[in-house]
Amino acid sequence: MKITILTISDRASRGEYADLGGPAIEKWLKTTVTTPMTITRQVIPDGFEEVRDALIDLCDQQRVDLVLTTGGTGPSPRDLTPEAMRAVMVKELPGFGELMRRSSLDQVPTAILSRQTAGIRGKTMIINLPGAPSSIEVCLNTVFPAVPYCLEVIGAGSIETDPRLLKTYRPNKAS
Repeated sequence: MKITILTISDRASRGEYADLGGPAIEKWLKTTVTTPMTITRQVIPDGFEEVRDALIDLCDQQRVDLVLTTGGTGPSPRDLTPEAMRAVMVKELPGFGELMRRSSLDQVPTAILSRQTAGIRGKTMIINLPGAPSSIEVCLNTVFPAVPYCLEVIGAGSIETDPRLLKTYRPNKAS
């Protein structure tokens, strides 16, 4: 299982502040996922072309099974992750964004400003997550039960979670 965590932030890419989102995602994966996996992390600046090109490379050249992005989903002018995603993905999975926003609303009313989504390109699943570590955990706990089945359906690698921490769902096969 090849997973890339892509942090999208102008300031973090320039070293002006530490990337907190990427490490939060990696910690969650290492705690929750039981399948052997290779995790890589990248930090890139905001911007349509930068995000689009990084996603295409990860899907088409590096053939990553799962890309988890953090950042670039808000309303500021440089937050263009969803626009880049739409240019890259072949199929959008809008339910992921809807569910992440809904679960995040229990934490903070500004969750409605977040524009994260998910989609598929080839045999790669891409999920946009928010930037705040506490929101990342909420969102992953909310949507990840469907991720293993989606990865199987698209022909990506197989992934399992610790059922004591997170039960996944597959039709006709409860995990």
